[in-house]
Amino acid sequence: MIVVAALVSWFLVGLFITLARRYGWGQPIRKEGPQTHLKKEGTPTAGGIGFVLALLLCWVGLLLTGHGGGPKATLLVLAAVGMGCIGLVDDVLKIRSRMVGGKKELLAREKFPLQFLVGLIFAVLAAPLAPHLWVHSWGHVGDIALYTLAMVGAVNAFNFADGLDSLLGGLSIIVLLPLLAVSPVSALLVGVLLGFLWFNAHPARVFMGDMGSHAIGGVAAGAYILHADVWLLPISAIIPVAAVLSVVLQVAYFRQTKGKRLFRMSPIQHHFEELGWPETHVTLRFWLVTALGTALVWSILRGLTPLVP
Repeated sequence: MIVVAALVSWFLVGLFITLARRYGWGQPIRKEGPQTHLKKEGTPTAGGIGFVLALLLCWVGLLLTGHGGGPKATLLVLAAVGMGCIGLVDDVLKIRSRMVGGKKELLAREKFPLQFLVGLIFAVLAAPLAPHLWVHSWGHVGDIALYTLAMVGAVNAFNFADGLDSLLGGLSIIVLLPLLAVSPVSALLVGVLLGFLWFNAHPARVFMGDMGSHAIGGVAAGAYILHADVWLLPISAIIPVAAVLSVVLQVAYFRQTKGKRLFRMSPIQHHFEELGWPETHVTLRFWLVTALGTALVWSILRGLTPLVP
């Protein structure tokens, strides 16, 4: 299953790169970002289209063979598509602004309501299926609120953790490893990300864009909610959590001190780049930190609460 998903993704992402180069679907690079990233201007972006499409095709294949994974798998796929479509709008605006000008991206006040809507729909459907009832209240209201926040938080955290070649793809694979045996969609996502990483390895020939990061965040949050424990996700996904917190702290500190910065640059991965770490060193070390967090999650799941299929 994982091998087939990787091959399908490899083909579709490669095809997407060919089309992106032909039509000029390149990534705009912020001039205020790390100066080492300026040479990446024009690299094909929105490669998440390729691996999300591969995920859908492989899942349909599992459905046809009777191994689709039931309602939990269907819910995860819908979360990936719903959140991915929000990210796709952002990607299209970025590409279009670089080519012909105009609106550069979705504003936070436009993006968050859409994310909350998708997260809420997921939470309402997921609450009766989740193995843990955390907030005892009538009609799963408390759990629905918790799962909605977890979904929206994860999507934005994984999005902020993107920005370096192979960083998000690699750490997402690590985060999902404890769930491979119980979540077919998680296994498929690992497979399609392996196919994507073939092209995203440094120096990247394609970036996943917001569609990819949003879809990954949706699957990661949903899989931990439905198959494990929502409170374990921040441990395994420690780097995405650190990335989003670094942005929040940077903005708050900047406003409080009227212009001073807590980090040289946020999200946190760019702070280490500004300290002089090579991009590949940041990526590898963040993978290692993620592996430690995921190993802790694995030990908790094995020792305290068995995985729920």
